[in-house]
Amino acid sequence: MYNFVNIISAWAIPVIIVFIPLYAAYRKIPVYESFVDGAKDGFDTAIRIIPHLVGMMVAISVFRASGAMELFIGWLKPLCEWIGVPTEVIPLALLRPITGAGSLAFTTDLISQFGPDSMIGRIASTIQGSTDTTLYVITVYFGAIGIRKAGYALKVGLISDAVGFVASIIICYLVFG
Repeated sequence: MYNFVNIISAWAIPVIIVFIPLYAAYRKIPVYESFVDGAKDGFDTAIRIIPHLVGMMVAISVFRASGAMELFIGWLKPLCEWIGVPTEVIPLALLRPITGAGSLAFTTDLISQFGPDSMIGRIASTIQGSTDTTLYVITVYFGAIGIRKAGYALKVGLISDAVGFVASIIICYLVFG
């Protein structure tokens, strides 16, 4: 069974990449022209979201450079120590909804500092997989299609990130405790 899964894993993407253009050609769909039209639409979308991305990146830089993140973590530190949450993962909870690359870099630093099998490494990895880059997603996708009122989506996204953060900690303590 293990060998079968490895074979499927190795061949799934190449087969799909070959199958789709062949099937489109069989159905008499102009494959290259369709690809070029899609690429044009993708380029137009990229141009529309650049201002939103620049604004978000400036906000992230100001948040980190101003010391606001360290101040916020300082406020949370006593509470986190009291309930048993490793304070080392608190910046990850703040970074993850904002930036995927920044949170991944922070997770990598935690794993290299504490080790992948440490509780902090396991919690950081679980947080990374259980939460999303909510502000990035809302900025890019809502900005691309022109949605201006994202209040409910933002609330739900941030609540789900908080639930993912807390659940990651609880589950890691239950499983690896």
